[in-house]
Parts: sequence; structure tokens; C-alpha cells
Amino acid sequence: MDTSFFDHLLKEFDLPLKNPVLIFSTILFIILLSPILLRKIKIPGIIGLIVSGTIIGPHGLNILAKSSAVELFSTIGLLYIMFIAGLELDMSDFKKTRNKSLIFGFLTFIIPISIGFPLCYYILGYQMNTSILTASMFATHTLIAYPIISKFGIAKNEAVAVVVGGTILTDTAVLIILAVIMGSEQGNLNTEFWVRLITSLIIFSAIMFVIIPRVAKWFFSKLESEKTSHYIFVLSVVFFAAFLAEVAGVEPIIGAFMAGLALNKLIPHSSALMNRIEFVGNAIFIPFFLISVGMLVDVSVIFKGTNTLIVAAALTVVALLGKWLASAVAQLIFKYTAPQRQVIFGLSSAHAAATLAIILVGFQEKIIDEYILNGTIILILVTCLIASFATEGAAKKIVLSEDKENNGNQEKEEELKQENILIPLANYDYLEMMLDLASIFRNKKSINPITLLSVVPDNDTAEFNLINARKKLSDSIKYASASETKVDIVATIDYNIIGGIIRTSREKSANIILSGWPHKSTFIDKFLGDKHTEGIVESLNKDFFACQLNKALVLHSRIVVTCPPLSEYEYGFKVWFSKISILSKELTIPVVFYCNEKTQVTIQNIIKKSRLSMSATYINEVDWDHLFPLKETIKETDLLYIVSARKGSVSYANSLDGIEKKLDKFYPDQNKILVYPQTKKSGHLYEEYDDMRAESLSIGLQTIQKVKHSIFNIFKRD
Repeated sequence: MDTSFFDHLLKEFDLPLKNPVLIFSTILFIILLSPILLRKIKIPGIIGLIVSGTIIGPHGLNILAKSSAVELFSTIGLLYIMFIAGLELDMSDFKKTRNKSLIFGFLTFIIPISIGFPLCYYILGYQMNTSILTASMFATHTLIAYPIISKFGIAKNEAVAVVVGGTILTDTAVLIILAVIMGSEQGNLNTEFWVRLITSLIIFSAIMFVIIPRVAKWFFSKLESEKTSHYIFVLSVVFFAAFLAEVAGVEPIIGAFMAGLALNKLIPHSSALMNRIEFVGNAIFIPFFLISVGMLVDVSVIFKGTNTLIVAAALTVVALLGKWLASAVAQLIFKYTAPQRQVIFGLSSAHAAATLAIILVGFQEKIIDEYILNGTIILILVTCLIASFATEGAAKKIVLSEDKENNGNQEKEEELKQENILIPLANYDYLEMMLDLASIFRNKKSINPITLLSVVPDNDTAEFNLINARKKLSDSIKYASASETKVDIVATIDYNIIGGIIRTSREKSANIILSGWPHKSTFIDKFLGDKHTEGIVESLNKDFFACQLNKALVLHSRIVVTCPPLSEYEYGFKVWFSKISILSKELTIPVVFYCNEKTQVTIQNIIKKSRLSMSATYINEVDWDHLFPLKETIKETDLLYIVSARKGSVSYANSLDGIEKKLDKFYPDQNKILVYPQTKKSGHLYEEYDDMRAESLSIGLQTIQKVKHSIFNIFKRD
């Protein structure tokens, strides 16, 4: 029997594995199985990946060695963590907490160094440069537990924003210290060194925050339909930014974080692009990085003498103590809760990327000895384990506390769960834009899918048009799945388009109707005005939004809202206001309210009570009878959000008559949303006239349609 095949097969499994396909499949199996197995014994998945890396690494079973492929994916994973941290940062909150981030960045930098330097210099007896470099290592931290924060959905918590903001400050400061010490060791610490470093950092910042956002905005607007290209473009920006940071004299992780901040406003958190970024990172790149961290750990250093154990224990205790003291002081200053303090400690206590970079550079330059190197490896393992447990425990407490707060208003919670959005479509060219807006508007607690509706006129080509409508609507399911948005499609036939929309809205129990902007094509339509909107608004007492979307939402710089007097007394006031707050948060843009003083007070109270991070300004001097000359103050990049009212409602005024025609005249190409709020908690505005509903009227309209077709056929034959 020929044994060559078996010999070849066995050779493929020689340790460490060398076949790239086998290496990749092995790591994928670890990524798949380790979190599942360890979840049974309530160990965070992150720890499972790190421990798995230790077991299969060169210092464990030697199944995998540090190859170029593993290094590449590990680097991508680290950059991805920093990029997502910058991307998920709520810039409105960050602007409000930037002073807190500065304070925490200073605390988490100075306290560990203040404890670490005396330990290294006086107790362990190291030289000045060695002591400074080792002490600076204590100040660094890697957001290795950030995926836990994302999983529990508390990335918007202020404590998280403070830590993320502080990370960039402290890591940048530490890496500058590394550059200074390296310059000192090489004798290059002179004026030229400082001028070169400062100049390169200024140029790097200008590229990231001036050039990159403009290029990205142009790219997203010109290639709006090329969704795959959007993701490739984002990746290109991340790695280019990392490269530029390295050229500027700081670590690539700083560049990745800056890339996240630069693209933050252009990638809404509910968008399909954001979902793709998080999915690929959490599924592939970040687990690769965590496994590679575990592969660095050499457990055998514990048995290499008492000196290694003493140094390792001292470094680990000081590293954890310094970060805990920084988080405790931050809690006292900012008046945070105990779980928030624990989140700060959990996120800032893990030492991995920057720590390893400092120690390896120092060891290669013979500034740091093998005792500190081995001790740091143990420190990395211990701090990553503690950080993961602390962060997960704190995240659970914060989620539970938020649930308790929400339980106080159970009726509101149930109302949010029952939110049901209906999108009647006439022009399929705007389907994706309407879905994007609905995905942002849709409350994340809602259990209902977004319903897409196409009403086909009942004529000779009705069957063909119905099949075509269903086909076009079906394409939306694939598009919506990219952002994990549930979609239900409905295509129906009706003699009266408005009647079909009204009937379907009742069948689906829709409470929000998101309609496209009515287009008037005939002379009669232009003369009579918008009967499409008017017919739905008068027949249904639901929150109605008529939307004209000519350009991408991310291109806006402000939301300009006009609220008529007494609009705060309408039943649907909180609904349309909540959609503004969501839109402002997702697009990270301010809101300008044109309203009177009483409406302003109501809005300010809601913002304060709900602790919204909305940046709002108010203009009270408004002539509501001559509202539309505001065109002089409206910018091309503004999103208009006009609140109207139904006839007979408390906020209705004669100035709102023919508002659609006025908007078309003054702002023909502007993105705008016209809102008709619900007036009372009722399914129908004119319930006492039940026999006059649009469905009943449609029966008469069917007869008229038949007569019209008959007359048309007579003239056609003639």
C-alpha cells in the first residue's frame, strides 16, 4: 500500500502549522467554539479567546506560530477596535464631556506614573530612563473589553465616552514619552526633534479632520448606490490614517481612532454600513487580535526564578492599583455611580497593544531587561482577564438599572414596542432613502417590521403592474437585511390609491406613515393642490410624515424645525420630537427650532428630563403668517422639518393652508419632512362619520372609474 499520501497528510499537521488555509480554519474554529463553550461556565468570550491563544501559541502547545498572516490580522483587529471606538463615540456627548475626558485622561496618566516611577526607581532599583519608560507603561490601556460594551448596548453611557476620550489622550502622551526617551537614548533630543514631531502631528490632524471628511462626504454622495465601495473606502481610510500616524511619530492605533472620529458624522449608527463594519470586525478581525494577545503570554516565565515573579507581581499590582485609583477619583469628581466607576476601571485597566509596543521597543533598545519583559507578559494576561470580568459585571448592572428606570413607565414601553411604520411607495427610485430614514426613525424596541406598500390602480394592466411592484419591493428585503431591519412588503390593487393606503394602514395597525413627497404632474393637480396628502391626513388620525429626499441624509449640517404655536398640546408632539432627537443623534448635527417661548420651554424640559445630548438653539421671533421668507436664513445643507396641523386641531392656523405648495415654491430641491401629528389617541379622526370613510368612497370611485373607461373606449373606437 502506498503510504506517500498518508505521509503527506501527516506532514501537513506538523507543529507549528504552516499551511495558511489550515491556520486560518483553526483560528476560525477557535473563534466559533471558545465563546460558546466558556459561556456555559459564565466566562466572558473575550477571556476564552485570550486563553485559547495562550494554549495554541508558541509558548503553549505550539500549534500556531507568530506568522506574517497572524500578525497582519492581529494588527487589523487592533486598529478595528480603536476605529469602532471612535466611530461609536457619540460626538454630541463627547463635546459635552470633553472636559471630563481631559480630566480623566490626566488622572489615568498621572496617577499610575506617580505610583510606578517610585516603584521602579527606588524599590526595584532601575535607572532613570528605564523607570520612566516602565512607569509610562502603567498609564497606557487598550480598549480590549470594548466589544462587551457594544454587546450590552451601553456605548452611549457617559462613563464610556469619558474613558474612550481619555484613552486617546493618555496613549498619545505615553507614546510621545516613548519617542522622547528613544531620542534621548540615541542623542537626538534637540530642537529639531521637537519641531519635526509637532509639525508632523499638526499636518496629520489637518489631513484627518479637514481633508478626509470632505473627501468622504463627496464619495458617499457621488457613489450612493455602491454600498460595497462604501465599506472598502472606509477600510482604506482606516489603514491610511494608521500609516499617517506612524509617519507622524505616534502609534497607528491613534490614527485608527482619529479615522473613527473623522467619519463619525458620516456613518449613522443605524445604517447598513455601520452594521457591516461592526459585523466584520466582531466576527473576524477583533477575535484574531485577542487570540494573538494570548499567543504572546508565556506562562513558563512564572518558573524562571523568584525575580521574575516579584517583578511581575509588583508591575501587575501597581498597574491595577493606578487604574482603580484613577477611576475612583473620576467617580468622586463626576459624581458617577458605582457601576459607572467599575466600567471606567474595566475599560481602562487592560494592558495590551500600547503596553506591548513600549516594552518591546524598550527591550530591543536594551533599556528594559528580561525581568520587566516577562513580568509585562504576565501583567497583560492578568489585566485582560480582570478587565473583562469587571466590564461585563458593570455592564449588566447598568443595563439592569436602566431597565428599572424604564419600568416606571410601563405604558410608554409598551407603546414603543407597538410602533409600526408604513411606507407607501409610488417612486421606487427613493426606496432605499426612505428605508434608511425609516431605519433611523424606527424605535429599536419595536417588535413590528417596517411595512413597504405599493398600491396598484385597478385597470387593464393591474395584474402586470402588481407582479412588477412585488418584484421591486422584494429587492428592499435584501437591502434592509444589511442593517438588520425587518421589512414586510405588501402589494395590493385598488381603484383609489389613497383608499388602498388607508385600508392597509388599518390592516397592519400602522401608527406612523412615512410617505414620499407628492409630485404633481397634471395641470389640474397643480391647480387643486396636494390631494394625496390631504386625503390621508383627513381620513386617518395617525402621525404622518411626507418626505422629500433628494440627497443623502449624512450631507446635512443642521435640522431646521418650524413648530407652530400650541404644537406642544398635540397628542403626536412627543412622537415627532422623538424622531428629531433620534435623527440629530444619528447624524450628529444640531437642531434649530423656530417656535414661540412656551413651545421652547416644553422642548427644553423634555431634553432635560430625558437627558438628551441634543444641541438645540431657538428662534422665537417668527411671523407665522409670513413664514416662508425664512429662505434667506436656510442653508443648502439644512434638513427642513416642518410641523403642520390638521384642520380643527388645537395648533391649526390659516397660515398652514397650502403648505405643500409653498414648500415646493420656496424650497423645491431642499430635503424636507412635513409632519402632521396625531391629534388624539384614536384610530380615526371622524369616527362619527363612519359611513364617509375613504373605503366607502372608493366604492363610488370604482363606479366612476368604470364609466370613465367605457367613455374612453367609445372615443377610442371612434
